[in-house]
Amino acid sequence: MTSEIQKERSNFLEDIINRDLENNKNQGRVHTRFPPEPNGYLHIGHAKSICLNFGLAAKYGGLCNLRFDDTNPEKEEVEYVESIKQDIQWLGFDWEDRLYYASDYFDDLYDLAVKLIEKGLAYVDDQSAEQISEGRGTPTRPGKESPCRNRTVEENIALFAGMKSGDYQEGTKVLRAKIDMASPNMHLRDPIMYRIRHTPHHRTGDQWCIYPTYDWAHGQSDALEKITHSICTLEFEVHRPLYEWFIEQLELYPSRQYEFARLNLGYTIMSKRKLLQLVEDSVVNGWDDPRMPTISGLRRRGYTPESIRNFCDRIGVARRDGVIDVALLEFSVREDLNARAPRRFGILQPLKLVITNYPEDREEWLPAVNNPEDPDAGTREIPFTKELYIERSDFMEDPPRKFFRLGPGREVRLKYGYIIKCDDFRKDPETGEVTTIFCSYDPATKSGSDTSGKKVKGTLGWVSAAHALDAEIRLYDRLFLDEDPDGHQDKEFKDFLNPKSLEIVTGKVECNFQEVEPLDFFQFERQGYFNIDPDSKTDALVFNRTVTLRDDWARKQRQQ
Repeated sequence: MTSEIQKERSNFLEDIINRDLENNKNQGRVHTRFPPEPNGYLHIGHAKSICLNFGLAAKYGGLCNLRFDDTNPEKEEVEYVESIKQDIQWLGFDWEDRLYYASDYFDDLYDLAVKLIEKGLAYVDDQSAEQISEGRGTPTRPGKESPCRNRTVEENIALFAGMKSGDYQEGTKVLRAKIDMASPNMHLRDPIMYRIRHTPHHRTGDQWCIYPTYDWAHGQSDALEKITHSICTLEFEVHRPLYEWFIEQLELYPSRQYEFARLNLGYTIMSKRKLLQLVEDSVVNGWDDPRMPTISGLRRRGYTPESIRNFCDRIGVARRDGVIDVALLEFSVREDLNARAPRRFGILQPLKLVITNYPEDREEWLPAVNNPEDPDAGTREIPFTKELYIERSDFMEDPPRKFFRLGPGREVRLKYGYIIKCDDFRKDPETGEVTTIFCSYDPATKSGSDTSGKKVKGTLGWVSAAHALDAEIRLYDRLFLDEDPDGHQDKEFKDFLNPKSLEIVTGKVECNFQEVEPLDFFQFERQGYFNIDPDSKTDALVFNRTVTLRDDWARKQRQQ
């Protein structure tokens, strides 16, 4: 199997795994894990890590665990746990029976900490957080040893037991590893392993009042699960020596950590702390607001799991950080929806059109293609009547020469229908806004059986006024106007919020929406891709715009 895999395009992580398999390292096993902290909703950056960890395991016939890093009870909630599980399953991945929590190992981690104390490699420190921080020094100045560093093993074991029993207040004691206060790697300067927190845990309740730090819990949890390839983002590269030191000193399973470049996306904030700030400040309507880069937000907006997986595959796996153009993510969903989304007519800014020579009581049902990209999608029937709605932007009183839509005296084709000619229009005397267009149609130009020989350059979407359904249509756009909203020292990221990131209009849609479910996706012809929002009801349709038909962001910015 290895030789076949090597023939395919590979990234540096796959090269590492291929070498390990050739050398029969880890007994030929590949076992990864995805270890989210349940302190917020997952975002598109996490999707890359999910696809990578589960994808590598699947490619090599291995296993991937889901393990929650639940070591900070002050910020963690069951809501986040459940949302993370839903997101992973929606993306198409399955941890099967391998669902774990760092809290599963609290007893093991405590016992391993005692073992380090007994080896003289850990001690209880009474210094304050400020004193410890000051004592660690700087990258150019070595740290100072704590006055508690040379306590006896017996004293440290007794103090650590007292920490566990709740004998001490928060901030009065921590457990630190005894490594090297002069190390050039700041993470090796006697890092904290345990701190006191008199806070109930969402799984263990009041059982514990000391909680392990990430650096202590993570590597040992990997080792206990016999993870072969612990894949992290680049910011953890400097933590790797500590990861290895703990495992070596405790003689645990030799899990190895490897780092890859995290996903940085243009016009996007990827910090969970700042995303939480947007939620708490009501800048957005929750974690699943379709403007958020969260997986739940993208799902609600109409992104498909296939489009996100394809995006993650396109951007690949790199060793160095960079910024990915958000247009590539938008392209991925366009590409997927273009192939699969049923076509429908949706009019965002309706303008009444009356066909003066069309019989008052006549009603035709015309065949319309559901998806020209899918030969198996078939057709549907749409009603054609005397009164229609077209898009307001498809008409101009005094159109320029290259405006190929409707204007006085101009002819266009109504898609799947007839060629019409604008004869007149009516305006509101107070506002000057056009309210009604009056046209005549040529019966010989019926689509599919046109015998007129006429050629027109413009084709318009439309809906029958008598049959159209009212719909709330939420026009979402990028949340930020700046490509790097978090990269300005003199400004806050919220200074770059796009005031037009959401516009809500009441539009008209064709009648073929009687049986739809939340998240069903469609293409409104000539408008963009839309989906059914969970707020939608049978008698009150709500659509979200997923993405426009083409990337017109740069053009819109120039116009502004």
